[in-house]
Amino acid sequence: MPKLLFLITEDWFFVSHFLPMARVARAAGFEVVVATRVRDHAERIVAEGCRVIALENERRSFGPFEALLAFTRMVRLVREERPDIVHCIALRMVVLGGLAARFGGVSRLVLAPTGLGHLWTNDGVKERLARMFARIVVGRWLRRPGTRYLFENTDDLREFGLDADAPVTIVPGAGVDPGEFPQSADPPDPPLKVAVVARMIWPKGIAEAVEAVKRARALGVAIELDLYGAPDPSNRRSCTEAELVALSADPGIRWRGRTGDVAAVWREHHVAMLLTYYREGVPRSVIEAAAAGRPIVTTDVPGCRDVVRDGVEGFLVPARDAEAAARALVRLAGDAELRQRLGRAAHARFMERFTGEAVRRTVAALYASFGVAKGPPNREDGPPH
Repeated sequence: MPKLLFLITEDWFFVSHFLPMARVARAAGFEVVVATRVRDHAERIVAEGCRVIALENERRSFGPFEALLAFTRMVRLVREERPDIVHCIALRMVVLGGLAARFGGVSRLVLAPTGLGHLWTNDGVKERLARMFARIVVGRWLRRPGTRYLFENTDDLREFGLDADAPVTIVPGAGVDPGEFPQSADPPDPPLKVAVVARMIWPKGIAEAVEAVKRARALGVAIELDLYGAPDPSNRRSCTEAELVALSADPGIRWRGRTGDVAAVWREHHVAMLLTYYREGVPRSVIEAAAAGRPIVTTDVPGCRDVVRDGVEGFLVPARDAEAAARALVRLAGDAELRQRLGRAAHARFMERFTGEAVRRTVAALYASFGVAKGPPNREDGPPH
């Protein structure tokens, strides 16, 4: 049985976004191994028929020593496991895991940045240098005949200088099954109920969402905001619980914590909002809201604008512009017919491009392109030149 090794930073991230890819690989005849930092979700991954290997790493720390240590561990892991394909997910694993796979002798790589995150959100000297290094590694050193690139939006691939001849596949996000997020009638109004579903990190636009609702309320609009999600201590820009509790002290603002039933969130709310300026792939929460037929207020940034077209499925506003978001909310609060029209269009957009079946077909074709489902391993000796 050929073997596919996933390298990914967090077990929760794999469970929330990438189980469909593991299922596709198993259906194609691969043994699937997931190497990740193990916290609370290893049993869920094992229940899918995958083997889990603990790969400790800390996303908050990315100094040269930590990077070298993580790289060394992954080289050792690749040499021990001898996979036929290594699938690296998220930018850190794409860079370090991709290099480790090459040094470990694996010639077939899937490089899936999913989004560009912190390095493309901030613009300090360290971030600029790291971006330059990532571009060289991903776009040049790892570009070989056996490399496939998997991006969620077309903006990201341009960052690495990949041209029309590059082996690039665009996958429409993580994939959501329509039955998990059925359309439902709007809850009663007023008030207009708005929800943000995201990790509670500041670049997801948490402060901007709160400010937008406060401005709309100051204009006399009956509106409430619920924040769903938990802090991410491994992210240096994470909100703290104390900060989220403090935000909840404002009238009409509530932090609800993590939820295990996102479909219920959209049954109970009129509008989805995500004012992110984080460098997203395609945000899953926006896809889920579209599947449920809710209008969306989000930022005009890569990934978000792949789902929402301004005035069609919702409203696009400039990043970090709480005033523009407030105006969009005021407009939606006063026009139920508009909300319904945008929600129907969002659901149609989802069915056209972002279903789980669309993702499974795309990924199945990608794995099949290697031609190793029943074949022997294909390896190369030595490090990349």
